[in-house]
Amino acid sequence: MSLSTTDSLTAERTRARGRLLERAVRVCVSLGLLYATYLVTTQAISLWHFRRGSPEEIEKAIEWDPGNARLYAARAQSLRMSVEGADVNEVIRLNQTATRLSPYKAWYWAELASSYEWAGREEQAQRAYERAGQLFPNSPEVNWKLGNYYIRAGKTGEALRAIHKMLLGSAQNRQAAYDLAWRAEIPAERILGEMVPGDTGNLSAYLRYLVHTGRMDEAGETWARLLGSGARLEPQAAFFYLDALIQHKRVDELSAAWGNLAAGRPAVNQARRPDANRITNGGFEDEILNGGLDWRVLVVEGVVVSVDNLNSFDGTRSLRILFEGQRNIEYVHVSQYVPVQPDSRYRFTAYLRTQKITTDSGPRFEIFDAYDAPRLAVATDSVEGTQSWTPQQIEFRTSPETRLLVVRLVRSPSRKFDNLISGTVWIDHVSLVPIESR
Repeated sequence: MSLSTTDSLTAERTRARGRLLERAVRVCVSLGLLYATYLVTTQAISLWHFRRGSPEEIEKAIEWDPGNARLYAARAQSLRMSVEGADVNEVIRLNQTATRLSPYKAWYWAELASSYEWAGREEQAQRAYERAGQLFPNSPEVNWKLGNYYIRAGKTGEALRAIHKMLLGSAQNRQAAYDLAWRAEIPAERILGEMVPGDTGNLSAYLRYLVHTGRMDEAGETWARLLGSGARLEPQAAFFYLDALIQHKRVDELSAAWGNLAAGRPAVNQARRPDANRITNGGFEDEILNGGLDWRVLVVEGVVVSVDNLNSFDGTRSLRILFEGQRNIEYVHVSQYVPVQPDSRYRFTAYLRTQKITTDSGPRFEIFDAYDAPRLAVATDSVEGTQSWTPQQIEFRTSPETRLLVVRLVRSPSRKFDNLISGTVWIDHVSLVPIESR
């Protein structure tokens, strides 16, 4: 056989092998596509049954997709929630299957732990819970389950650490976590020191919870820790706490908390001097905060309140109140809480300017004990018509029990026929200062 003939046969064999390999590849690809189509179809049918939600439909979903751990966990959960009750051993079996099919999914281990606990198998429950924690140590959901388990098991330290992690990762169960800890009668100092994270968001949320539940001693400790964290608090974010201190008659704490908030406001800090004006922002030169120990201005129909930059007695601004002539209004909507010393003399002064104030009942200032008006209630004269800047002044002594005053601008309803008040009043240079006893 010649050399050329040999080469020709070799080439033919190579082409034949290539054709066989190509056919084999095509067959494999076709089989792969068929299998993929089968998987997609069966999984789609399984998902259709799963979405229908009942235990029976989830069981059908498992038949179509038996390697899907999610389906076994869902089947177990649906059985537990069934109104007809469930076989705890079946629930355990389903959760065990889920963890076998997906051994690194923390949630499946947590569900298995819950079913063990339901069955009274405490050692297995603890191991499964701890396995869940190892797999996903920062999961808020897993740590919430762990924390609840440790509370039930009487493991307070472990519970506080788990819930601490949960609170770091999610705000969803904050309220439930606080309730859980207090119902378990965990000491307040441990809840604050070990469970509640030290960031501003968590401390503020816990402070709000304590205020809402009336635990003011613990709220004070939380407030101190919030301040000690170095957080810069806007006054408005703490008004709920200041209002609670007012409600619970904690005037010393109120004054201290206001001083903490006012650290960046020199005009407010000045009011802490013994001889200084007790009114905050008496010249309206700063922003009206509408809460705390600053002015509170409430909106009411028929009256427009604004800061006036063009008219003032002193400084550059005053408070302008326009009565639109629509109502015989009882107006008590500009006020301020003012801490004072009991059994002490004070002088109140405010400068008022008016323009065309109608009716026989004009605006005036009223000062009274915030907790018991009969102890102390005084007022300046009302102003009507048109007047240039005029001081309204009154001196008084607080009662032995008076610690907190309300200073407010009022207008009492007129009893005459022509009683719809209109016109404008400007207020400036409001002060309340202690004076020597005579």
